[in-house]
Amino acid sequence: MAGGSTTSRALVLGGGGIAGVAWEIGLLSGLAVQGVDVRSADLVVGTSAGSVVGALVRGGHDLEQLYATQLQPVPPDEPTVDVDLVALMTGIGAALAGAAGEQEARARVGELALHADTVPEADRRAAIASRIGEPAWPAERLVVTAVDTADGAFTTFDAGSGVPLLDAVTASCAVPGVWPPITVGGRRYMDGGMRSATNADLAVGCDRVLVVAPVEGFADSPLGPGLAAELDELRRGSAVHLVVADDLARAAFGANPLDPRTREPSARAGRAQADAVLAGVREFWA
Repeated sequence: MAGGSTTSRALVLGGGGIAGVAWEIGLLSGLAVQGVDVRSADLVVGTSAGSVVGALVRGGHDLEQLYATQLQPVPPDEPTVDVDLVALMTGIGAALAGAAGEQEARARVGELALHADTVPEADRRAAIASRIGEPAWPAERLVVTAVDTADGAFTTFDAGSGVPLLDAVTASCAVPGVWPPITVGGRRYMDGGMRSATNADLAVGCDRVLVVAPVEGFADSPLGPGLAAELDELRRGSAVHLVVADDLARAAFGANPLDPRTREPSARAGRAQADAVLAGVREFWA
């Protein structure tokens, strides 16, 4: 737990779309099969794709079964989205021009998200439920991140928030301009990655922090801290180990990591990368 005992460990799972979910599951299962099971963390922080994986690993699911699921053919009725991420980021960048600070910048993105033409909220909840079910919050600490579209406030959900875990995860995965903001307690929330791709600084206070990041985000983002800044903050009081997607994984992610067809190659890339990072993670986590 953050701020807890001298043996506290945190696992930070970053965002990266459907491809990021698959890569993280491939990586974590590949580590576990070789004796390094990082699900023993005192704290798990999940952002966007990482919130899906966090809910699954905290929910006691068998990692080998989760990995096998990623390798299955894409069902013909699975929702897909054809998104031009370059155009999306260009539009967001234009909206941010002249923003007075990070929270105002996020509020501007929230305004875009609220007016985007997307599927209904209920359909998006159903899509996330098909991946994680409707689980209760786990006994072990899990924190899920989101951003309030109305004012850009960064928000965290946990077992004490009084919010269903499915709602928290669906909100954390609500990519602005692609998926609808999710209503929770009368407010509408979007992707936690709109503050940071990892939000790794939430693990401040833990002695050891393993950061697993499909994407590193932007170093000079007007929306929130970059990964390097978060790691610098963590290293003031914590040992930190970072695993980012390698070249094989990034190739598997392709131009649209929200495409379900990236699932199988991304999972295999994560599994292969587990072999490459095993020794370092084993030494760090032990």
